[in-house]
Amino acid sequence: MDERPRAGEDGPERTCAVTGRKGPPETMIRFCLSPEGVVVPDLRRKLPGRGVWVSARRAAVAEAVRRQVFSRGFKAKASPPADLVSLVERLIEEDALQSLSIANKAGLAVAGTAKIEAAIRAGRLAALIHARDASPDGVAKLERFARANLREEGLAPRINLFLSRQLDLALGRTNVIHAALGEGEASAAFLLRARRLSAYLAADSEIPPGAAKNQGGEAAIG
Repeated sequence: MDERPRAGEDGPERTCAVTGRKGPPETMIRFCLSPEGVVVPDLRRKLPGRGVWVSARRAAVAEAVRRQVFSRGFKAKASPPADLVSLVERLIEEDALQSLSIANKAGLAVAGTAKIEAAIRAGRLAALIHARDASPDGVAKLERFARANLREEGLAPRINLFLSRQLDLALGRTNVIHAALGEGEASAAFLLRARRLSAYLAADSEIPPGAAKNQGGEAAIG
């Protein structure tokens, strides 16, 4: 694999090899090529060699596989795993949950109705987290409390990306249905990763057909 410096990776933007659109690295997934010619997601953007950048959306990664964007970008035969789309999702999800665990270890996360309500009353809330499998009634009750006690109707972000069992593991508790995050650097880092996961899962009908090449006619690389 090419071990030279990553050309074009010093600037503030990257170009999606599928759509041709530019954006900050945080909105893209960098892919590398293993010595065996297998496409490898590089979420932390640290692996050596040539990289191919794709918008961090399921639809874009699926199109990259379908159009054989990786072989063009790497200028070599590139074999993406059959489950690449779901593999990237799992990696992004695991990254977000690990970040939530770090926020919890920093003392920024609380669970349990009484503690969450106390955090809401105190203000300076970074986010409210609801498990995906939470009951609608429970979510509605907590949201009414937040609107009644937070300014501007409780505009702290709401996160509902994870199952209760996943929150249990991240927060080191059992039966976590709802949680609150206080403001802090670790909470901000988690929110960035949660937004990335949310964007990846979002439906995207704006992947234009035949847009896998940039203006120079080469698949975007970096």
